[in-house]
Amino acid sequence: MTAAQISRTMIAIGSGKGGVGKSTVSTNLAIALARAGKKVGLIDADVYGPSQPTLLGNSAKPIAENEKLIPVEAHGIRFLSLGQLVSPGHALAWRGPMATGALTNLIEADWGDAELLLVDMPPGTGDVQLSLIQKSRPAGAVIVSTPQDLSLIDARRAVDLFNKTSVPVLGVIENMAVYTCPHCGEASHPFGTGGAEQAASDMGIPFLGRLPLSLKVREASDAGVPPALGDGPEAEAFAALAAQLLAAVAH
Repeated sequence: MTAAQISRTMIAIGSGKGGVGKSTVSTNLAIALARAGKKVGLIDADVYGPSQPTLLGNSAKPIAENEKLIPVEAHGIRFLSLGQLVSPGHALAWRGPMATGALTNLIEADWGDAELLLVDMPPGTGDVQLSLIQKSRPAGAVIVSTPQDLSLIDARRAVDLFNKTSVPVLGVIENMAVYTCPHCGEASHPFGTGGAEQAASDMGIPFLGRLPLSLKVREASDAGVPPALGDGPEAEAFAALAAQLLAAVAH
């Protein structure tokens, strides 16, 4: 089977607002899916704040063949990001058409035998989201939110966008749901807990699971070694989410 004949499923990973850990979730979900036996590609579509090169610990520039970009490999997945193409710390002062044109180049790259293509979306409901939906039609979307009301208000807007454009919302992930003190073991909920699960229930959308607010996740992500690569509780949490997502896609 050639790359052109492969049935590829595109899944948009979105959020209503920034700062909810969407990119970190996208990275680790992609790796967990690869560890589950899937061939996975990851697109960093957050054109104004690309973070996948840092999260994956690989800033290698992709090459082009036959006018198509060749994704870079890292930790068992392939990925592309505008962060690979611009100097660190440089702002992308682009208007909407330039951003959406760049996204098209990433999507139309040579993804080889990738079965799943995850798209780490920018926060909000703007040009990049509409361009992806209109031109590429994802098979489904996943929404990441923290449990707090402010995030959930924007998460509902993201769900509404996908509903209005007939892209199935495969589920909601509640991130930063609990923090366990590494010294005393006491659990606390700085952003609340259960809010995203309740919102998913209210909207009739599957709840895929919750993730903790974890110092280990932050340190591993900053170091470019995603925790989904390991065998600890963080890796197990992402593996469980991957299993839930595969089940949702199968339906």
